[in-house]
Amino acid sequence: MPKDAPPRWDRRMQQRLARGEAAALGELYDRFASLVHGLAHRVLGDETAADRITREVFGYIWENPDAYDPKQGSMRSWVARITQGRAVARLRQTERGRGSREELEQKVRSASAAARADYIVTSMPAPLRAALELAYFKRRDYRQAAADLQISEDEARRRLRLGLQLLSTANVLPPGDADPPGYGTPR
Repeated sequence: MPKDAPPRWDRRMQQRLARGEAAALGELYDRFASLVHGLAHRVLGDETAADRITREVFGYIWENPDAYDPKQGSMRSWVARITQGRAVARLRQTERGRGSREELEQKVRSASAAARADYIVTSMPAPLRAALELAYFKRRDYRQAAADLQISEDEARRRLRLGLQLLSTANVLPPGDADPPGYGTPR
C-alpha cells in the first residue's frame, strides 16, 4: 500500500474502526506503527517510553475512532498529531522539576520541531526526499544530485528548494499552538 493514504481509505478505515473491526486496527497498526514509534522516540529519546506511547496511541484510536474527522486532514496526520501530543505531555511529565520552566519549554519546543521535521521528511514525495537525502547525507550539490537522480539541474534545484521550504516549516508552530477541532491532545 502507498504511504499517502487517499481520503477514501481514511474514511473507510474510520468506519471499520467504529464498527469494532479488530482487523482494521491491525491494518492501521501495520501502516502507522513505525511512524508513531519514530515520532515518540524522537520526542522522548527513550525506546521504552516510545513503545508505551505507541500502545497508548493505538489504544486511544481503538476507543475513539469518531475523534477522526476526514475533513480536517489525513488519518496519517491525525495519528501523528495524537502521537506528538502524547509524547510532549509525557516529556513534560518526566522532565518536570529538572531545571527551570523555560528550560523545559525549550526542550519541548526542540523535541517538537525535530518530530515535525521527521514527519515532514517521511511524508514528502519520494523525489523530494531523494534529492534532500543526496544533498544532506552524501553532501551532493544540485549538479551532482541531478546526475545521481538522472534529472535536469533545474529539476534538482527545484526539488531541493521545495524540500527545504517544506522542512523550514518544522520550526513554525501553529497560531497559539492550537490543534484543529478534533485534533486535540487526548487525555
